[in-house]
Amino acid sequence: MLVLARKVDESILIGEGISVKVISIDKGVVKLGIDAPKSVAIVRSELIEDVKEYNIAASKEVKLDTISLLSKLLGR
Repeated sequence: MLVLARKVDESILIGEGISVKVISIDKGVVKLGIDAPKSVAIVRSELIEDVKEYNIAASKEVKLDTISLLSKLLGR
């Protein structure tokens, strides 16, 4: 992992066309501005972790009664 120190209004460049700029620092919170092509996905890591947890929970074994009830509620 590369660790860099930046001050407000300073930025770093990642490859070609991606720039990360420090917008503000206030009470331990750093606001970043990211300029990247639309083809580059930018997602907060905690959202990815939440999705992983929900997928794991959804893939666990479900009782047949629960599926039958859900089916009735959906009218199928």
